Amino acid sequence: MHPPLTAARRRAALFAVFAVQGVAFASWVTRTPGIRDAVRASTSGMGLVLLGLSAGAMAGILASPRLVARRGARSVVLAGGLLQVLGVATVAAGAGAGSAPVVAGGLALFGAGTGSAEIAVNVEGADVERALGRSVLPVLHGCFSAGTCAGALAGVALTAADVPVPVHLGAVALLLLVVVAAAVRSLPGGTGREPVRAHRTGPRPAVHRERRVLLLAVLVLGMALAEGSASDWLPLIVVDGFGLDASAGALVYAVFGLAMALGRVGGGPVVDRVGRVPVLRASAGLAAVGLLLVVLAPSALLGALGVLCWGLGAALGFPLGVSAAGDEVEGATARVSFVATGGYLAFLVGPPLLGFVGEEVGLRAAMLLVLAAVLVSGGAAAAARRPRPVPAA
Repeated sequence: MHPPLTAARRRAALFAVFAVQGVAFASWVTRTPGIRDAVRASTSGMGLVLLGLSAGAMAGILASPRLVARRGARSVVLAGGLLQVLGVATVAAGAGAGSAPVVAGGLALFGAGTGSAEIAVNVEGADVERALGRSVLPVLHGCFSAGTCAGALAGVALTAADVPVPVHLGAVALLLLVVVAAAVRSLPGGTGREPVRAHRTGPRPAVHRERRVLLLAVLVLGMALAEGSASDWLPLIVVDGFGLDASAGALVYAVFGLAMALGRVGGGPVVDRVGRVPVLRASAGLAAVGLLLVVLAPSALLGALGVLCWGLGAALGFPLGVSAAGDEVEGATARVSFVATGGYLAFLVGPPLLGFVGEEVGLRAAMLLVLAAVLVSGGAAAAARRPRPVPAA
């Protein structure tokens, strides 16, 4: 007889899913320089390879809300996780064969799994947050960042030990498969599912017309771009912009992941005490300072300090925006999906575009676009304030 699916057990399962996804993503990121060399791609060529990730993620993101409404979040988490496993294994094969198209294809599969699963786990996480009555999403996303940090540190060690990329990523694919298969057993089947009659009796809520939801999407978009640009380009910024080796690039990315984890794990109690809006405004300011340091720093040491501020500042934007979208129970799935979709579009489409800009002006200078987006996000922070309850007639 299985134990009951309590909110605490569901939260623990989500911790595991978020963490292993962070490990998988960081493993790809930290081996980016080696993969670039294996497929003999330029900066703009890597931008084209990353378009595979973006295209797959777009498909997964756009399909996920409807799939969650029909099948429930658990089914989408499982399907997305299996696609991620297949994608990581394909990237490993492409790197071993020195084939940029195969790597791009693997990233497309990985992106499709990531896009669909991430929407589903955020819907599940918002539901757990309402059940427990306190902030949960920042800590859940902190698990992703902790996984990112662990994956990056493993990437540093394996890069320094000259472990081949296919061996590294193959092991990550196996780990991802085991964790996701175990975790979904602790998730209920109905979270986010909408009755069929809801689609037949009237139109879906037009959440994209709600001013608060649109501002939350803007908030999440800018902060997700800050996180995504670091995830895809930070190791190459360190290698090409500061003249360090690939191991140093992976280590600096690990610093970014650690800063994100600390900001998210430690930020939950702060948010519960002082509120979302002040925390989000301070976070945007700190991220802006960090990005400016990365762009202008004359030395790698100051650049690393900028990366630390960048990670701490970007940590809470995405989870707090998604949490705010789920404040009201009625229509929560649609709102959470819409806001999270905006974030993942920026997270996955923005970095390839930055690659094309970086080809012309350099990757460090291209981060000025991210800085501008972060400042816009800070301006939209007021939308995260909890709505006042409507008094009874």
